[in-house]
Amino acid sequence: MWKLINEVFIDFRKCFKRKATFDWFVVIVVGFMIRSDSLGVTSVIRDLDILADSYTTMIHFFRSTAWDLNDLISKWTEIVKSIAPVYKECGMTVLVGDGVKQSKEARKMPGVKKLHQESENSSKAEYIFGHMFGGVGVLIGGKVKMFCVPLSMKIHDGVKAIRQWDESDTTQGSHIVQMIENGFAVAKIMGNSLLLLDRYFLSAIALIKLEELNKSATTTLLHIVTKAKSSVVAYTKPGEYSGRGRRRKKGDTIKIEKVFDSRKDDFIETTMTLYGKEENVKYLCIDLLWGQKLYQELRFVLVMYNGVKSILVSTNLELEPTTIISLYSYRFKIECTFREFKQVIGGFKYQFWSKVMPKLNRYAKKGDPHPVEKIKCKEEKELILSTLKAIEGYVMCSCIAMALLQIISIKFSDEINKAPFRFLRTKSNTIVSEATVACFLRKNIIRLITKNSGFTISRIIKEKQSEPWFSDNQQAS
Repeated sequence: MWKLINEVFIDFRKCFKRKATFDWFVVIVVGFMIRSDSLGVTSVIRDLDILADSYTTMIHFFRSTAWDLNDLISKWTEIVKSIAPVYKECGMTVLVGDGVKQSKEARKMPGVKKLHQESENSSKAEYIFGHMFGGVGVLIGGKVKMFCVPLSMKIHDGVKAIRQWDESDTTQGSHIVQMIENGFAVAKIMGNSLLLLDRYFLSAIALIKLEELNKSATTTLLHIVTKAKSSVVAYTKPGEYSGRGRRRKKGDTIKIEKVFDSRKDDFIETTMTLYGKEENVKYLCIDLLWGQKLYQELRFVLVMYNGVKSILVSTNLELEPTTIISLYSYRFKIECTFREFKQVIGGFKYQFWSKVMPKLNRYAKKGDPHPVEKIKCKEEKELILSTLKAIEGYVMCSCIAMALLQIISIKFSDEINKAPFRFLRTKSNTIVSEATVACFLRKNIIRLITKNSGFTISRIIKEKQSEPWFSDNQQAS
């Protein structure tokens, strides 16, 4: 287990221009994996017994110019591809993308804006001030137990004006476009992929961007599987050209929701495993044109089970209807990842801000110019850009910590289950949770470092400690 973690960090070494920066990266990610509370880098100092004077240095790590976020994401994607049991369907890697909103009250923090929450959960406010992140993950494991490993998570809204200051940053599109771009960047490393998205992402601009990116790669690298709204309207293919007038781009208009009644006798009934349970499912598959002025052919799968009606959509016309249904049921895995990311890792517990950042106006109206557009000083722009980098860097380090817990869970659950280190009311007989792995590492970190004192990560952590837990010639208890 510790050997695997050590090998992963060694692969990251080329992403850092300076050794000192790499050392702090190791300490921070390991600290995120084992920390017992969510108080930023303070937790890392406490749980790894790091020198208290290191606090400022650790904070500076996130703003350092010795590493680049995109390089870190690319390397992490390559590492996951090489060490994790990546789940594939029809020979294609299965990716999952979604947005997550995190409440932040700071008034001098880049990217904070008023956000609307569509969740039906009564504990959530309808409107909050915070950050809008877009995350892309890859499914690992098998049908018995599957995780969505986070590969990248960036702020997708409220930072357009700030990103324009960085000439090397080409991220300028909407949340939907950025999600497609992030998924395609992963697909270039993973190979042919399917990206699972919720119904918010079925839009013409998403399909146009997807086609544009696939053409740039000379081959189709990415397809999407998503869900349509109940009010969706599609079109049949146009009939044969009669030779007179302009060629038709579409045929008859079809309101998909009405097909559930008009063609109810054509539905095929089968039994499938959905969300861990055997379900009787009825489905109908039809290929139709969709999108005003776009008219792209998509595969629609109309599904009925337990009184629920859903309309699933795929850009891949060769996928079987049952495969599309199964794939979309895996989309909720990223919601599980977001929950554990918040509760176990504390991945959003950052507090980076800049005093040169214009104070957030909570009463600004939609369409008002962003306050940062008034900033002309180059130094102030660089300070705000470094703060944005610190926020996304903190979240990315948390993603890596989270993913390592998931990979360890898949590979070493037998070893963890044999160690009675904490009470579990219902013990897992197969794959343990991320929280269980974090607790196991927290209670065994001294033994692992001492037993493997020659490993790079063991040496780095010992060098940063106020008093090393054990000397090299001592044995772990």
